[in-house]
Amino acid sequence: MAMSILKLRNLSALRSAANSARIGVSSRGFSKLSEGTDITSAAPGVSLQKARSWDEGVSSKFSTTPLSDIFKGKKVVIFGLPGAYTGVCSQQHVPSYKSHIDKFKAKGIDSVICVSVNDPYAINGWAEKLGAKDAIEFYGDFDGKFHKSLGLDKDLSAALLGPRSERWSAYVEDGKVKAVNVEEAPSDFKVTGAEVILGQI
Repeated sequence: MAMSILKLRNLSALRSAANSARIGVSSRGFSKLSEGTDITSAAPGVSLQKARSWDEGVSSKFSTTPLSDIFKGKKVVIFGLPGAYTGVCSQQHVPSYKSHIDKFKAKGIDSVICVSVNDPYAINGWAEKLGAKDAIEFYGDFDGKFHKSLGLDKDLSAALLGPRSERWSAYVEDGKVKAVNVEEAPSDFKVTGAEVILGQI
C-alpha cells in the first residue's frame, strides 16, 4: 500500500514538472481581461512606453503614455505578444495586422496597437525592421506591469525569455473590452490574428 502511494506521488510530481516546463500551459483562467472589462481601471496607474530610438527617449525625458490617452474615446485593436524578434511574432503575428490595416480603418478603428514586454528601444528597432511602424503603433511594457495587471503575464524562462506575456488580442471601445482572445500557448497562432478580431468588430 505504501509503495502504491509512493508511486502515485512520484507520478504526480513528474506530471507537475512536465507541465511547468511546457511553454504552452494556458493561464487564461487567471486572466482578468474579459468582455466588459475597463482596461484602464484593470491596470490603474500603469503607463506604456511608445516605441522610439534612444535619442528620442532622451529628448522626451523618457516620457510614458497613460492608458487613458491610448484608449479613452477611441476604438482600438490591441494585440500582445511574447517578444520582439521572436519567430511567430515576427513571421505571423505582426504581418497579419500590417496586411489588414486598411480593413481595420474601414471599420472605423482609430489605432491598431502592438504591445510587448520589451523596452521601447528594442521594440522600435524591431518595428522598423518589419516595416510596420506606419500601420501599427508599437508600445513597450518594459517592466511587465501592464500584462501583470491584466493577468496576462507569462514566465517563458524555458525559452530563455524570462518574464513575458501571453499571446493575445482585444477589441476595445472607449476603454471597455468588447472582445478578447488568448492563445492556449504563446507559441500558437490560432485565435489572435487580424482575421479573427476583424470578425469580432
